Amino acid sequence: MDESKFIRVAEQTLQQLDRRIEASGIDADCEFKGTGVLEIEFGDGSKIIVNSQAAAQEIWVAAKSGGYHFRSDGPRWVNTRDGGEMFAALSAYVSQQSGETVDLTTGNG
Repeated sequence: MDESKFIRVAEQTLQQLDRRIEASGIDADCEFKGTGVLEIEFGDGSKIIVNSQAAAQEIWVAAKSGGYHFRSDGPRWVNTRDGGEMFAALSAYVSQQSGETVDLTTGNG
């Protein structure tokens, strides 16, 4: 995909993630830090940073558990290491850091 399409799709994905986290009701605040960067801050002060990398055409996630890269395969974003789906993986990362069970795989976003 060309860079402008990637940026558009990645931004839509980050907005979708923001809406799903807000709808989950967990103790977390989401804030966009410029184009392509979503910061999720939890009640204990820990953070997950999700950002788009246009040059690599990936979405990168930095969480307590590590750093992860996701690449679009069309309808989904998949982990470049293990092929796992991004929203499922983010459900685990957010659950771990929030201390609450969170499912971000579905939603109105």
